[in-house]
Order: sequence, then structure tokens, then C-alpha cells
Amino acid sequence: MTHDLVLTGGRVFDPAGGLDRMADVAFRDGRLAEIGEGLAAREVRDVAGALVVPGLIDLHTHVYWGGTSLSVAPEPYARRAAIATLVDTGSAGPGNFAGFKAHVIDRSQTRILVYLHISFAGIFAFSPTIMVGESQDMRLMAAREAVAVARAHPEDIVGIKVRVGKNTSGPNGIAPLKVALDAADQCGLPIMAHIDEPTPTYEEVVDLLRPGDVLTHCYRPFPNAPVHADGRVKSALLAGRERGVLFDIGHGMGAFSWASARAMMAAGFPPDTISSDVHTLCIDGPAYDLLRTMNKLLALDMALADVITAVTAAPARAMRRPDLGRLAPGGVGDASVIALRDEPILLEDVKGETLTCPQRLIAQGMVCGGKWVAP
Repeated sequence: MTHDLVLTGGRVFDPAGGLDRMADVAFRDGRLAEIGEGLAAREVRDVAGALVVPGLIDLHTHVYWGGTSLSVAPEPYARRAAIATLVDTGSAGPGNFAGFKAHVIDRSQTRILVYLHISFAGIFAFSPTIMVGESQDMRLMAAREAVAVARAHPEDIVGIKVRVGKNTSGPNGIAPLKVALDAADQCGLPIMAHIDEPTPTYEEVVDLLRPGDVLTHCYRPFPNAPVHADGRVKSALLAGRERGVLFDIGHGMGAFSWASARAMMAAGFPPDTISSDVHTLCIDGPAYDLLRTMNKLLALDMALADVITAVTAAPARAMRRPDLGRLAPGGVGDASVIALRDEPILLEDVKGETLTCPQRLIAQGMVCGGKWVAP
């Protein structure tokens, strides 16, 4: 049988699906059709020397380009890092989601899913010159509206986003998180909670999260780091993981430090998911993109299989989207092609500390909906 597209010569690597072998991957009619040897197609792409993995998922991005000051354009960013699914986390709220959907989501070749902000207008004032925490005004906490919009768009909205901390909720402390949890309960969705500097404390936030909720910025620097000064993981995090809370990197411009990351990995507390938190103030450093963030976990000796799972099957589970994050005949027609090269790369954290990793990840292209997308 002749397929539409075949990727040939690559190492097919889907740790969650038990795949790790040299094989061809064929696509037909927008779906992954077959994994095997000697497959024929109208278009053949030689990806020798590269890994063919499930379509990468960046669980924390900001891509409401043109609608919010912090967002980057989704298509160039996705191509840059071979990302098949971008998850926007709170750029839009119920008051401006319609514009996000009409002008960005529905026009994007790359899949965009959304954690809808509990704030009516999302993150509306985030720039080098204007910074206003949207959770500092409880009048903006739009629980009814968020539930209505989430129920109306189940194909786009996978959860509710909220930001709390000194810089985002200010004197309101943890109150916006409680509003978000109530709204998420009403529409049957998980939440993603941002935490910055206290108050509230890291522990207070994690203590309120439910199984399946995501705590992003899990390797923050002090203050509100996930570990004590002696390297012990805070007990609230251990209890949270035990009950099913998920811990996400969410690198961004201020939420990944080598000190916290080393301590967490040494204590046996790797992240559940790896994400970039890419936005206008960190796309040119220190976060850059999803591959650079993945590279940082490789530098901390996280196994390649675990790193790939943390950007494929794990975020798919977090979003309750079992169709994503896997390579399966008959399944979604996404795959990312990346190379792991023996080339050193200098990696920086948000405090300016650097570390050199002997290997670097490079985007070689991807398949979205069965069609080849060049890097």
C-alpha cells in the first residue's frame, strides 16, 4: 500500500509505548498508518541519525500572539523546537478567549490547547515596562464566565489556569487559587497553578491541589523554592505527589534554578512534565524553547526515555488527551524528529548560573496531521 508520507532511517522512540527500534513511520489521510520496514509513500523523508518520537507537547506556553503582550507567534516557535502541540496557559481568560480562538487557534497548523485563565482577561499586562498581576484584583476572578466558556469549548480547553504569589496575586494571597479550584470543580477540569514569591508559600499552594492538578514552576529558586537549605524536598511536595498532584518545570524567565533542580533530582524528585513557559521575555533566554529546557534535564542525568515521556505521554495524560503523545497505528498523525548530537551546549538558569552539557538536542522537523513541517 502506498502512503502519503514515510519517515525512513530513523530510530523510532516512544518509551511510554514500548517502542525503540529502527523502522519506517508511515502516514496516510492525516493519521499515523503504519510502523514497519520498507514502507512506500508518495513523499519519503530520510531522517537517518535522528529520533522519531511522538509529537512533542509543550505544556506551558503563551501564544495568543497579537492579543496579549507576553505571547509569541505559535508557528515559528513550534517549528523551532519541533513541537506538535502548544498548550497556552492563561494568556486568555473567558473575556477574550473568543478572539484567541478565532484569530490564532483556528488558524494555526500547530495544535493549540488551552488552560483558560480564571481572570476575565487573562494575563493582560506583562511586558518590560508594564507589569500588573491580574490576580491582584478579585473583581477579575470570573468563575461563572470561565465555567461557561470551558463547557462551550471542550475541544480547546483542557483546564483552568491561576497565578498566585507576591507578584501576581499580591494582597489577595491564595484567594484566587480557591476561586479557580471551585470553577474547575464545576466544569470537571484540572487546574494549573503558578507560584512565584511568597505569599502564599509553596506549601500552602500544593496543599490545596487535587489529583491531576498541575503545579508549574516546580524547580523555582529561593524564595519559595521546593527544597530546604539542606536539600530536603519539602514535605508538602512529597504528600502532593503521593496523592497525584503533577509537577511541571515551566521554566520561563524566573522559575528554573540549577540549585533547586540539582537538589530535587538528587532527592529522587524528577518533574512529571517538562515545559518551557515561553513568552516574549524569555524566548531569547534563559528559557529559549522546549528543546533547550529538555536539554537541561538531560544535563541533570535524567534519562532520555524519561525526558521524552515528560514531553509526550505525561502531558497528554495531564490534559486527559490519550490520543496525543504516542506513536500508534490509526492514531493522531503527529511525530517529532529530533537529533541528540555529541556537541557541547552552554545552559543557563534564571539566576545566570551556567552548566555545560556534552550533548544537545536539535529539531530536524515534524509531522503534524500527517504532513511534513520543516524546521
